[in-house]
Amino acid sequence: MAEPKIRPLSDRLLIKIIDDTQQSQGGIFIPDSAKEKPQKGEVIAAGPGAIGKEGNREEMEVKVGDKVLFAKYAGTDVKFDREEYKILSEKDVLAVIE
Repeated sequence: MAEPKIRPLSDRLLIKIIDDTQQSQGGIFIPDSAKEKPQKGEVIAAGPGAIGKEGNREEMEVKVGDKVLFAKYAGTDVKFDREEYKILSEKDVLAVIE
């Protein structure tokens, strides 16, 4: 499946949600309404970076392909071709998973 053609602006990122909690250990499927919001994803696209106080563009710390943890209620949820994505600011990324 091709990734959506979305170009984030400024310091924003397009994150593909990684959802690990679809089935319980006992094999019971958990409905969406009972699941916690996922906080893990892969960076699909990144903006060019924010413009600093001196007018220079600041380089992004996160790059395409990074797997990241982000704040629980951060960003805006977006759905394309039955896939869940999130657009959020780089400041909402808590850590890169290595």
